[in-house]
Amino acid sequence: MVGTLPWKNLCLPIVALSALLGCSATGSSQSPAAATSAARPAVAPVLTVTPPEPAGPIMLGIDVLESQGFAAIKGKRVAVLSHTAGVNRQGVSTIDVLRRAPGVQVVALFGIEHGVNNEFSAGKYFEDYKDPRTGLPVLSLYNGRTRKPTKEQLKGVQTVVVDLQDIGVRSYTFAVWMRFAIEGCFENGVEVVVLDRPNPLGGLKVSGPLLDADLRSGVGGYRVPYVHGLTIGELARMAAQAPGVLVDVSEAVRAKGKLTVIPMRGWNRSMTWPETGLRFIGTSPNIQDFSAVVGYAMVGLGCENTGFTHGIGTNYVFRGIAFKGMTTDQLLLQLAALKVPGVGFRKLTVTDAAGKTATGAYVDVTDWNAWDPTQFSFELMRLACRLNPPNPMAKFLADKTSLFSKEVGSHEFLNALLRDGAKVDLAGFEKTWQARNTIYQQQTQKYWLYN
Repeated sequence: MVGTLPWKNLCLPIVALSALLGCSATGSSQSPAAATSAARPAVAPVLTVTPPEPAGPIMLGIDVLESQGFAAIKGKRVAVLSHTAGVNRQGVSTIDVLRRAPGVQVVALFGIEHGVNNEFSAGKYFEDYKDPRTGLPVLSLYNGRTRKPTKEQLKGVQTVVVDLQDIGVRSYTFAVWMRFAIEGCFENGVEVVVLDRPNPLGGLKVSGPLLDADLRSGVGGYRVPYVHGLTIGELARMAAQAPGVLVDVSEAVRAKGKLTVIPMRGWNRSMTWPETGLRFIGTSPNIQDFSAVVGYAMVGLGCENTGFTHGIGTNYVFRGIAFKGMTTDQLLLQLAALKVPGVGFRKLTVTDAAGKTATGAYVDVTDWNAWDPTQFSFELMRLACRLNPPNPMAKFLADKTSLFSKEVGSHEFLNALLRDGAKVDLAGFEKTWQARNTIYQQQTQKYWLYN
């Protein structure tokens, strides 16, 4: 079983991870300092613009850029890859801040999933359009054909500025499209400036399986755990510096590319979103507050065609759950019996946005330190097999293997779930994931911008 894997077997994926992140294959026995000082292949020149020492509330990347007189982009023709959550600490759109920046000419916007103004539903492709608010052309990177900025789209553009609010979960697509943008810009000699923003879950929580190399996709662009513990700026540094992260460009192109990361001021890795003092702006239609961010990490995979659904009516997306054919009281008994550390459950009745009364089981995080963000989702998968025998996952995985595999990120786990159903050795998998994730955290410290 997985729980008794000898270390000589566990080292195989660790070596693969080391190679991916540009570390020594013996990185698991090195201190972070030793790993950082070791010789490594030529990397793209990443300029990190260091802000002044903290002197007040958190400054986001856009705030730091403005405080520096927009020096990194002054005198340049700029295209902006951002969305509604791309705002400064006063809540003003980054697009608007840059449009009025002296010496900066914003010539176009790039649109990814949901569009520039959250006007498109999840998974809906769209063509180029004119932004009704600014009048700027929106060049679609989410059209079902191309994902990287093309040579034609980048014509006349000197710099692409990226300001996207990620939520710290691998399957959330914004960070993946940032990688595609970096690839397209590097191929066409266009520099990239990434304005950093907080990871809402903080920089210490890391959870779930590392992504298998052959499962990289639009819902998993980096070989990181499902909850990865990095900011979007740190992911960008890793993409530019570590061989093999920019999948669709050659190493020669990567080494010549130019990336500038503008870090935040005042943020540290222990901070979750509520501790930043910043107002949370919805990142997508179903992620409108920090509670939904936590829920996405905690129940998103577990409610993916398992028989479980999330939400209570139209309320509490990713926090309320139900199971087809089961009352809330029955479900609460089943959930309590799982004894998931740091997680509790309660019955909640609401009047939803449609004016209907709905009841469901609300999932609470009762102890943040004990909470393993993905554990509950994997418990839900196993519970689904027990509540709907013999194994509802068998048919589901046969029909949906491709997408679900890409989201979960582990062939090994899905094969075991398909084979063993409710008897899958979840504790064994979690032990293995935790060991690998400890090494991952050590190896990725070279990309950290904050302690």
